[in-house]
Amino acid sequence: MAQKYRIYINDNTLFIADQLPKQLDKTQQLELEGFDFLTFYKNLKNSTKKNYLLISKSPSTLFKIIKSELTLIKAAGGLVANAKGEYLFIFRNKKWDLPKGKVEKGEKVKIAAVREVEEECGVKIEKRNERICRTYHIYEIERKVVLKRTSWYHMNVKGSPKLIPQIEEGITEAIWLTPQEIKAKIKNTYPLIIDVLKSEKLI
Repeated sequence: MAQKYRIYINDNTLFIADQLPKQLDKTQQLELEGFDFLTFYKNLKNSTKKNYLLISKSPSTLFKIIKSELTLIKAAGGLVANAKGEYLFIFRNKKWDLPKGKVEKGEKVKIAAVREVEEECGVKIEKRNERICRTYHIYEIERKVVLKRTSWYHMNVKGSPKLIPQIEEGITEAIWLTPQEIKAKIKNTYPLIIDVLKSEKLI
């Protein structure tokens, strides 16, 4: 089975795989020997949108090395379905998103996922299902380069409850969308959200 990781860095994507992934546009393959992630990241700051690729016999080992150089922040969130087969989306920072947030110290990731959804959207989760996937993206905070790992879970609610967006978290809207309506919204979302939706075959 092919092993791969996808890390989002601003408008760029770094793929780590044990073989050449299919259907990658504008991909620049990087030399594995002597690769230093922080140097690569620094040089990316003025880069235009592009895919980069590292091929390794052990992607998981390479990923662990990269992770060890960064500050890891764990987050968790949910793709929530109601009884009508609609899905919960929020509007935050001028983009459509899924509810998620940081895992608190000592908190289990799957517990944090439910808590964040309930806090951000004012709903009660009836059931948390298996993890859908993990997504990774990199940003800077207080001069530290942070790797945010978000674990996504499929969840269900009873009926079709009213949503209450958590304004203090910058959420200006929370709505239920049909699968057809989702396709219109993904023009204004993040690549990692598209990954979550693809994992569930919603797009």
